[in-house]
Amino acid sequence: MDGRITVKYLQNYIKQKDYDPNLLEDYFFKLSEEVGELARAMRKGSKAENYENIKGTIDEELWDVIYYAIAIANIYDIDMEQAIKAKEKLNQVKYPTSVVFEENR
Repeated sequence: MDGRITVKYLQNYIKQKDYDPNLLEDYFFKLSEEVGELARAMRKGSKAENYENIKGTIDEELWDVIYYAIAIANIYDIDMEQAIKAKEKLNQVKYPTSVVFEENR
């Protein structure tokens, strides 16, 4: 393994660890809560100095936001890799840029 983490891996990991369609509303509330915690960490400028001590930092809160967004995607059976590709095609039309979104990376 090269140390890289794919969106597909994250979806599978979270689905195995934390998947309960009955908790959809709770996942959404947790996502909302974590966005608030991210805002607080950003306001304080709390960035981890090292990854042994990330509690309450922007680093930790960003992961929490991603985690619950993926948990919600899993409940709806959304393949986030496909959703990302589709959305980037729409973004390129709406916000053209010379930066190319490379698929299968």
